[in-house]
Amino acid sequence: MSAAEPPAPAAVRKMRVVLASNNRGKLGELTALLAPLGLELIAQSELGVSAAEEPHPSFLENALAKARHASGATGLPAIADDSGICVSALDGRPGVRSARYAAQGEAESDDASNNARLLEELAGVADRHAYYYCALVLVRTPDDPCPLIAEGRWHGTVTQAARGTGGFGYDPYFLIPELGRTAAELDPAHKNRISHRGQAMRVLAQLLASEAQR
Repeated sequence: MSAAEPPAPAAVRKMRVVLASNNRGKLGELTALLAPLGLELIAQSELGVSAAEEPHPSFLENALAKARHASGATGLPAIADDSGICVSALDGRPGVRSARYAAQGEAESDDASNNARLLEELAGVADRHAYYYCALVLVRTPDDPCPLIAEGRWHGTVTQAARGTGGFGYDPYFLIPELGRTAAELDPAHKNRISHRGQAMRVLAQLLASEAQR
């Protein structure tokens, strides 16, 4: 069994969980990462749930807001992820605005526009260190006082030219130095094993397993 495939705790195998995301890239990755847990994952769009607002300055606060919104609208437990890329030379930007970095206001902008803005801001900058960050939250009820919280960080650098055709977001420009490849050049299974979401999901799996044994 690979690191991306934690065992499914018996107590949660039949839990129906709403995935609080409409991002197709995230949906695909999280579905693959959640499958080994045996959870019956349902995208919020399938249940007619609208996207939650994400007004907060931190990934964790936004993930909690999305999970509570989806759980409140459906009456089911909910999982939400809030993630993005943080660039050292830009004081952590794009950060929570990663999906809408090139946009005015709160509407999401497309990947090409977001990457173009990032490259423009890093023009002539020597320090190109960055990391992807993921906050992953599971709430059992809308007002769950003790949500399960996991996080992951994936360090790399921002390249000057796109490489690879996989992934989404900033992946074609996110180079993993020890591999000599960008996130977009990794096959999905490899990416899920080492990515920020993969790291967070393994932590969440451990939390679920511990809870099932109580």
